[in-house]
Amino acid sequence: MQTVRLSSKNQIVIPKEDREAMHVKANDKLLVVVKDNVTIILPKPKKYSEALAGIGKGIYKKGHIKEERLSW
Repeated sequence: MQTVRLSSKNQIVIPKEDREAMHVKANDKLLVVVKDNVTIILPKPKKYSEALAGIGKGIYKKGHIKEERLSW
């Protein structure tokens, strides 16, 4: 974990090692998520559908959706 300083222009510099780990370069867009006093910075995906694909895999047991639909 590295420490960065907020400039007088309210800017920060992301250290080289962190940029490389995030696979970002100049002019890439980043997402900034703030929740209470926690801030998360992550690369903006080129396609949200690809970034989210499969994220819920394994959460529900096999056949769960079918059971839910039948219960309606």
